[in-house]
Amino acid sequence: MHRYAHSPRKPAPPRARALRAAAAAGFALGVAGLALLVLRLAEAPAVPPTLATGAITGALPRRLRFEWRLVRDRHWQIASSPAESREATDQIEGNRGVCPTGMVEVSGSMKLDPTPRAQGDLRSIDEMQRTTCKHWISRDYPERCAEFDREKWLAMSRDLDTKPMHFCVDRYEYPNQKGVYPVILVSFYEASELCAEEGKRLCDEAEWTFACEGEEARPYPYGYVRDPEACVVDQPWRPFIETALRPRGGPAAMAEMDRLWQGMPSGVQPRCRSPFGVYDMTGNIDEWTRSVREGERPSILKGGYWGPVRTRCRPSTRSHDENHMFYQQGFRCCADPGAAGAAPADRAASGDPAAAPLPRELR
Repeated sequence: MHRYAHSPRKPAPPRARALRAAAAAGFALGVAGLALLVLRLAEAPAVPPTLATGAITGALPRRLRFEWRLVRDRHWQIASSPAESREATDQIEGNRGVCPTGMVEVSGSMKLDPTPRAQGDLRSIDEMQRTTCKHWISRDYPERCAEFDREKWLAMSRDLDTKPMHFCVDRYEYPNQKGVYPVILVSFYEASELCAEEGKRLCDEAEWTFACEGEEARPYPYGYVRDPEACVVDQPWRPFIETALRPRGGPAAMAEMDRLWQGMPSGVQPRCRSPFGVYDMTGNIDEWTRSVREGERPSILKGGYWGPVRTRCRPSTRSHDENHMFYQQGFRCCADPGAAGAAPADRAASGDPAAAPLPRELR
């Protein structure tokens, strides 16, 4: 029998030993991190167990702050209970007039821009008002003025042409009930359809502006001094993850809505009220309106949202087409005086404007 002689194994070079040690340490840290993530998911009852795998890949990375409901498989809304019925609000506010339940009658003379185009024209009311700013918070886009000179503005605008206005407007953002969160992630077309279902129409931009500013053409719905506490404004901007919003009815979109949302339920800011008694017209969410100018796209956003933006009555965003939808966009409806209006089928059947099936993954 032969005995085989074994040569002593040469020790690995220092560099190879270091690489092996680093790889082993990395593997151990990875396993530990995964275990910690699983433990955290187990501690978060707001995330259903069926989503645990998706959460590891980033679909729902943390506990949600709000209870979200999917409206018609496409829009999102935070679950909430009305503070009072529309009929009770009508009686308390006393400004329904000849309008359907939950709406405000708006009547008066609106100051008109001296130029047909207005946007970017130095003769527009928005540009004229800027010259009366006493103190700028920021002159950079989107500029914010702390206080406008009322006497100077009234003298400057005294001889402007006016137009008689008479219409009805929802007191609050859709679904137009005090204490209820607005519906978001809605396109221009969808907003128009939802208004039509109630026997109403999407407000045009002139109606929206007049309901906000009144006959004096105030810069802010509540006056000439910017009040960061009156409306929901000046919240810090948060970068968004656009891919998380597709599909918009999925759990990742819900988690992104939850992460980005900084708004409030309708009507909970009593000083965020226009001269006609319409609430939340600046701040909280952007609102779709119809353009009144010929030759341009009809989809116009008014009011600004909760972020550090202009949030005045006159400015508008005219850069998005009718299919655009985003996490801070909603709307309110208008109607002609004397219109009967109609309750949406969903609300009439359930009593809850947010009631709708949740995504399949959340059932």
